[in-house]
Amino acid sequence: MARTASLSGFPEWLPEERLVELHVLDTLRRVFELHGFSSIETRAVETVGQLLRKGEIDKEVYGLRRLQDEESDEAKAHKDDPNALALHFDLTVPFARYVVENAGYLAFPFRRYQVQKVWRGERPQEGRAREFTQADIDIVGDGELPFRYDVEIALVIAEALGALPIPDFLLRINNRKLAEGFYNGIGLTDTAGVLRSIDKLEKIGPAKVAGLLQSELGATAEQAEAALKLASIRTEDTSFVEQVRALGVSNELLEEGLTELEQVIAAAVQRAPGRVVADLSIARGLDYYTGTVVETVLVGHEQLGSICSGGRYDALASKGNRKFPGVGLSIGVTRLVSRILSQDLARASRAVPTAVLVALTNDDSWGAAQDVAAQLRARGIATEVAAKAEKFGKQIKFADRRGIPFVWFTDDDGKHQVKDIRSGEQADADPGSWAPAEEDLHVRVTTA
Repeated sequence: MARTASLSGFPEWLPEERLVELHVLDTLRRVFELHGFSSIETRAVETVGQLLRKGEIDKEVYGLRRLQDEESDEAKAHKDDPNALALHFDLTVPFARYVVENAGYLAFPFRRYQVQKVWRGERPQEGRAREFTQADIDIVGDGELPFRYDVEIALVIAEALGALPIPDFLLRINNRKLAEGFYNGIGLTDTAGVLRSIDKLEKIGPAKVAGLLQSELGATAEQAEAALKLASIRTEDTSFVEQVRALGVSNELLEEGLTELEQVIAAAVQRAPGRVVADLSIARGLDYYTGTVVETVLVGHEQLGSICSGGRYDALASKGNRKFPGVGLSIGVTRLVSRILSQDLARASRAVPTAVLVALTNDDSWGAAQDVAAQLRARGIATEVAAKAEKFGKQIKFADRRGIPFVWFTDDDGKHQVKDIRSGEQADADPGSWAPAEEDLHVRVTTA
């Protein structure tokens, strides 16, 4: 993968790499639409107030202003102005705004998928970019949203990821009600703070998390130990329920979360075996999640971080007393594609969509060559016409450099032949009926 100098954190793909990305996007769209999700696109910018009203992510947001305002008082006050514009850092917050503004035109429960660029001011590294593509699915209700959608959304994502040319993956699922109820049950009332500390478990380890719980949240050593015991529970079936109850904590919200998580895991064991685990260390850092929470890792590539995350949010979108609860998951497409390419997990069968190059016998044959190309294109065969009537050997070499598998020849008598330049085989052909084998008709992306 040759690269020229570029802006760090703003990836650009070579044509054959872009074909891999398009395959990923097309696969996701197909699966999402098979499950009845409609495509939408929201604007790239939101107001700062809209973006920052949930969660502590202000340092990651790219503000937007005119260069002419660089030295103005308006520019200096940009960060503190809730009406200033900024690029969206995810697709969930813009979607919540979209639902509120278009509620009168939507049929609920509303099922949407959205594939767009997002921007975050993070330190670039493998798996983390400043500009990247996400693919989201969400189901939003009006007033209420049955819990069964939490189950469905996990199964849809498992199917979508399973159709991609990636290694095995695991959806690690927890429930915020379960966690918050447990923390309340052991006397830790700042549940959001506890969740933020637990969310750092894999980065800093249990000893440092215990220290944070005690120094920042006032937890006793016993409370910190209990919180870490809960976070250590991980099962591939519903046996986590008894493990949690064995910790001896009683709380109504805890029981509600246990029941919900049990339903998700039970359905996944049946319909997506081996794809889902109950992992009670999953917290998700953003404050708007209220129930099911999900993070997904590639098996053997855990250091890459989560490739798909999200969960249930009951209060992110509202209009007066009208609430729009939802559940959704977001796939980090750029993170996935970066790993596919860097590890050569999959590759395109050729670098260009073109299947046939129509060669020129002489410069006067260009018009007739265009007629041949039109007939082939009319039947869905991607075709180029040579620009110059060079020796056939040079035209064949050009096709080879481009990755085009077939070269079409027409002699002065109007007889047509097509050559497979990979095998060297050449045969008579009719532009009105000839077609390549199915595997050569379109670019294919296969696992390496």
